[in-house]
Amino acid sequence: MVEPASYPEEDWLVLSGIQHFSFCRRQWALIHIEQLWEDNVLTTAGSLEHERAHDYDASEKRGDLLVLRDLKVFSRRLGVTGACDVVEFRLSPDGVPLQGRSGTWLPYPIEYKHGRPKTQDADRLQLCAEAICLEEMLACNIREGALFYQGTRHREVVEFDESLRSAVTEMFRQMHDLYARGHTPKVRVRKECRACSLKDICLPELSKKKSVRVYIDTRIREIMSASETEDMNQGGE
Repeated sequence: MVEPASYPEEDWLVLSGIQHFSFCRRQWALIHIEQLWEDNVLTTAGSLEHERAHDYDASEKRGDLLVLRDLKVFSRRLGVTGACDVVEFRLSPDGVPLQGRSGTWLPYPIEYKHGRPKTQDADRLQLCAEAICLEEMLACNIREGALFYQGTRHREVVEFDESLRSAVTEMFRQMHDLYARGHTPKVRVRKECRACSLKDICLPELSKKKSVRVYIDTRIREIMSASETEDMNQGGE
């Protein structure tokens, strides 16, 4: 699949999906292609911790620092759209102009996360994708950003090097390919599956099934049919 110069807006994907995709391609497909989702204690805690970060009305200016929350971003090249938890803009002669603001400002994206820093790159990939969107929208270059983990209460600086940027571009290319085909990948059961909120509907052992949604709908119809038959039998007694 050749990556287009830009994706039409109707084909844009959810930016934060790259975190799901990096963790598990099947999880991403279940959520974003088959529209299946269940919360567990980890996802609920993460949502609660994001409430302030995603309150745009809580944006503020402190001297040479402008803090914008829940800033909507997009990239036509990547074909994605989403929102940054927080983007700090610091007044600088090396920055870019912002509408309605005097001077020039350097953007610095910050993503809030539950728990502690992770060994795998899911969070860093999401943050880098946000930076790429900001670069495209503001015509600037962003060298780094930060991940703020609730478990440690401090920032982890992330450098947006070429390796990370290339990984973001390639993952979104694969995501667009799967989404266009409506394909949910097969996976092997891993220890990480135990903490997944979709473990009860993922059903990776049903690898011969094309779609978990189809399986669930079929089971619902079977249960309803059995219930209707039982009601008819009882009515005839």
